[in-house]
Amino acid sequence: MNMVVGSLTFVPLLMVAFAHLLWSLGRTWPIRNETLLAQTVVGAPGITRMPNRLLTFVVSLLILAAGIVALALADHTSGGWWLTLLGLLLAAVFIGRGALSYTRGWRARFPTEPFATLDRKNYAPLCFWIGAGFLILVVMRLL
Repeated sequence: MNMVVGSLTFVPLLMVAFAHLLWSLGRTWPIRNETLLAQTVVGAPGITRMPNRLLTFVVSLLILAAGIVALALADHTSGGWWLTLLGLLLAAVFIGRGALSYTRGWRARFPTEPFATLDRKNYAPLCFWIGAGFLILVVMRLL
């Protein structure tokens, strides 16, 4: 059961990491141009360009690392207490990011469409899913 939860947490993180890797290489997949891509995945007012490619590459590595942590958490014998603590931290980060999507402050900071709608309908639920996966993995390690 642990590996199922680990995999269901890892796979979306892998896909998101892959998208960020493509964006760091200058690709605009799955959007037709950079302006629309930036408005879709960043959502800051007046944004017309994607963030720095190096920063986007680092984000892709961090997301992939989070996915690897999910797989490691699924193994009871790996890592020790620090891995469990890291899993708890990642659960808080992803659940917190999901919750932020529904606050007024977040809406005011990132009002650009289509990001604003996609954030509430897709990105936030995905963050909740991933955060719940980490939380389940941590609880399963502690039982």
